[in-house]
Amino acid sequence: MAEYGLTDQLPRKVWIAIGVSDWAPEPSSPPLRIVRMTNALLGDGVETHTIENVRVKVFSIAKTIADCFRHGRSVGLSIALEGLQEALRQRKVTPAAMSRQAAKSGVATVMRPYLEALTANA
Repeated sequence: MAEYGLTDQLPRKVWIAIGVSDWAPEPSSPPLRIVRMTNALLGDGVETHTIENVRVKVFSIAKTIADCFRHGRSVGLSIALEGLQEALRQRKVTPAAMSRQAAKSGVATVMRPYLEALTANA
């Protein structure tokens, strides 16, 4: 979420998503957190960004937030909520898009109460 300016916290590790049976790179510098995903989850919400003149595939804002809820124990619920709140406040994602992505990622039930609370008075 740091890539999108949704948090002021810097991650301790760089998170990398790979396929279920893909070869995992050897951790070096920076420290890596490797997450395995099915092909359906891995291919959904991918965007290409240019970081320091290098084209890098990253997940969209909605997918990133949904994944934070999916990996809530590792990421922390407070960070997932901060990202959701900031993305909605900055209008970087709509509640409808967030809800669709949550359903695709299998976290709609977990995210729905937070999404409803953050958009109740909007």
